[in-house]
Amino acid sequence: MTNHLHKGDLPEGLDLGPVVAIDSETMGLHPHRDGLCVVQLSSGDGNAHVVQLDRKTYAAPRLIALLQDPKVLKIFHFARFDVAAFQKWLKVETTPIYCTKIASKLCRTYTDRHGLKDITRELLSVDMSKQQQSSDWGADKLSKAQIDYAVDYAASDVLHLHALREKLDLMLEREGRAEFAQKCFDFLPTRAALDLEGWPDTDIFAHS
Repeated sequence: MTNHLHKGDLPEGLDLGPVVAIDSETMGLHPHRDGLCVVQLSSGDGNAHVVQLDRKTYAAPRLIALLQDPKVLKIFHFARFDVAAFQKWLKVETTPIYCTKIASKLCRTYTDRHGLKDITRELLSVDMSKQQQSSDWGADKLSKAQIDYAVDYAASDVLHLHALREKLDLMLEREGRAEFAQKCFDFLPTRAALDLEGWPDTDIFAHS
């Protein structure tokens, strides 16, 4: 595995292929308040690319082009959060999207455990021992430990996300819910926009 750190944007000419797994690091869990700091990407080939964004400008034209490229499928776990952060800070609508958490909730209805570790343990027999840690991702210079962690986390994510997508797709097809899943994935940019506009916890489809 080769790990790459990029300042500000993806390098020119980098081709990550038609399916890219993506994760992000922010200063916290409130997209309006907490800035987007780092975006990790991988095509599943064992290489990870970590982009440390310039938080003064958020100028990252190649990353933004990838996020909105209709020919590149972006895989996330809990895409709603990352997509909202990209809308807020990069001013981009991410599409098309695949979310392993949504897929899991639609086909693994026998459980309420849909965290990445839980899905990976059951479907791939892989125990993800490390846990995401708190860190100051807004620092001008990331420490070696932060870089290693971000890269390793992205690499493990992408290996699992690509494999999980294959497993979950089979389950969705078996249960006749693949079309439901796709419609949910298509709705994610709108769901993220609703979060940003002040409806993060309101069920707008409810009667009351």
